[in-house]
Amino acid sequence: WVSGHGDAVQRDPNHSPLSVPLAVPYLDKPPTPLHFYRDWVCPSRPCIIRNALQHWPALQKWSLPYFRATVGSTEVSVAVTPDGYADAVRGDRFVMPAERRVPLSFVLDVLEGRAQHPGVLYVQKQCSNLPTELPQLLPDLESHVPWASEALGKMPDAVNFWLGEAAAVTSLHKDPYENLYCVVSGEKHFLLHPPSDRPFIPYELYTPATYQLTEEGTFKVVDEEATEKVPWIPLDPLAPDLARYPSYSQAQALRCTVRAGEMLYLPALWFHHVQQSQGCIAVNFWYDMEYDLKYSYFQLLDSLTKASGLD
Repeated sequence: WVSGHGDAVQRDPNHSPLSVPLAVPYLDKPPTPLHFYRDWVCPSRPCIIRNALQHWPALQKWSLPYFRATVGSTEVSVAVTPDGYADAVRGDRFVMPAERRVPLSFVLDVLEGRAQHPGVLYVQKQCSNLPTELPQLLPDLESHVPWASEALGKMPDAVNFWLGEAAAVTSLHKDPYENLYCVVSGEKHFLLHPPSDRPFIPYELYTPATYQLTEEGTFKVVDEEATEKVPWIPLDPLAPDLARYPSYSQAQALRCTVRAGEMLYLPALWFHHVQQSQGCIAVNFWYDMEYDLKYSYFQLLDSLTKASGLD
């Protein structure tokens, strides 16, 4: 932002225009509900919160051997892809993963190199897969984040469990949720863009399709029947094709690593691309966003971007 008296205008060195930080700041302890709302939610600023999960038994207990002993026989939904990219643009298709139901112990075998499976596995089914698929693990953590629930005036819409291989990547996208992303073991690598970067981030329309795993262990892409095209971001922010998408060079990517015991507050509508260490264990809480003036501003920016042909 810009601050100063009279003609002496000074730019804050820690922020770029529109109050976007140049690095994701750390908090040494959870904020009060008032501070969280005032300093982070309202200005839509991400932060990494340390010492927010210390009281979770999961932080000491959760490991691959613990899962094997306590929930190994429990069936979970696992996303399977040939290259680790689920819900991503491949050629002229938006391709969703094959989904298999397997005992969690099989996923653990693959993660530990005891078993082989074609492609890349990722336990990443959203829609509250922790309480629905692994309810035995619920006593190991809180059912919500109390200071966030109080600040936002609601309970989370979903509590999701994530466990996967290092090759599993989440392509660049945004969600209409306030996201509190908690890493219990390992680390997650986030690349972020603020909503104000929307004019520089390309969207195109794609026919939706799904990977199918054949009996021979190969993958085929099968189109979804009679569905509308899906708008998605074709760009890989780790290796952007600037010849094809030159305006992306004006976008300001923020990178951060969230380590075990840390929680990332990712504001609604922030674009994010995610990678992880092998066998990383994480839980996130999705709180439905408020469809308020900030949302209206984003919709306007989105409409103007489309109208101006920047896409």
